[in-house]
Amino acid sequence: MKPREPLSDFVQEGLRAGHSPDELRCALERAGWSGAEIDAAVSAWSDDGLRLPVPRPRPSVSGRELVMFGLFAITLVVVIWHLLQLSFALIDVWLPDPERPGAGWHHGSIRWSMSVLVVVLPLFAWLTWRVEAPSRSGSGPQRSPLQVRFGAMAVLVSFLVLIGAAIAVVHAALSGDFTAQFLAKAVVVAGVAGLLIGWFRGHATEA
Repeated sequence: MKPREPLSDFVQEGLRAGHSPDELRCALERAGWSGAEIDAAVSAWSDDGLRLPVPRPRPSVSGRELVMFGLFAITLVVVIWHLLQLSFALIDVWLPDPERPGAGWHHGSIRWSMSVLVVVLPLFAWLTWRVEAPSRSGSGPQRSPLQVRFGAMAVLVSFLVLIGAAIAVVHAALSGDFTAQFLAKAVVVAGVAGLLIGWFRGHATEA
């Protein structure tokens, strides 16, 4: 039996016995349950003075939503990756290294990243709008655990991409390439990381 099942059973029996949700919260906190576990268990039941706990509807995920969440996670990673690739390529073109003429990104790489972003970025924006529509309007259920997991997984992979880009930039600096290119790429990595952190914090607080 999963840990959340006996917790939900305890809340159900406690409400049935006439205890208030606050009393049950205090008892569970003293027993060592985490706040997230307590909130999930208590929010699953409603106490309407009927002397009978009323189950609340639980968020469900259809096959269509599963595909949407998966595409949302994939497009987030693709957008972060090619945004960095395109930014680095343009920096190499606009700020060439005088000691390494001709080095840097090929123009085909620039065209490829631009092509990917032209197609994927609108798709990512549309998926974000669709995924956030229920919670934004307040007419639908809160984010499901599956949606939260997909979002967290996508953000994790995106951060790994950012860490790899940051390591490459720092390695270039330690190799003696402390140039305007290094500073510009470092600013790009920091800016994308800041946007990603802000986006994730906003979604984490709403989940």
